Amino acid sequence: MSEQTELPTEPMTVEAFCAWADAAPRVRCELEEGRLVAMAPERAIHGEAKAAAWLALRNAIRAAGVDCRAYLDSLAVAAGPNSAYQPDALVNCGTPPAPTALVAPNPVVVVEVSSPSTSRVDAVAKFLDYMRLDSIRHYLLIDAMKRIVVHHRKEADGRIMTMILPAGPLTLDPPGITIQVEDLFEA
Repeated sequence: MSEQTELPTEPMTVEAFCAWADAAPRVRCELEEGRLVAMAPERAIHGEAKAAAWLALRNAIRAAGVDCRAYLDSLAVAAGPNSAYQPDALVNCGTPPAPTALVAPNPVVVVEVSSPSTSRVDAVAKFLDYMRLDSIRHYLLIDAMKRIVVHHRKEADGRIMTMILPAGPLTLDPPGITIQVEDLFEA
């Protein structure tokens, strides 16, 4: 029988969250406005979609030769002093994070695979928080069941453009990569 880990209930900062996460490796949580939120177990389709997204991003980075790296379900994105989200995949550009880092230093592309329990948070709260960050230029919401991608692109002037894509090329510039929407889904 597995041991239940008690989640702290006092508000925390991103720094305190990272220290707590280092000491509690068996519990996956996000920090939302200072409070810990346990992440639900994933369905098979969720795991397949996030792996496909990471692979498509990684391959596109290699093909374009840009100074970026794709990360699968590991680094958090600090969305302010009291929020740190764990996207399903992300692209960090420029200086790579330290090997022991828990937070991406320069996320440019963030990917969330929607699930029934997170779709509203992904589409509203995370969207608003991610788009406030200077470095993030693209937020991809993947609906694996419907096989569509919602692409929120932040322009240099701060305007946000949204496209719903069922297929075809998806250019993410910056950092200067292109992926095929079909590659974000298992065949």
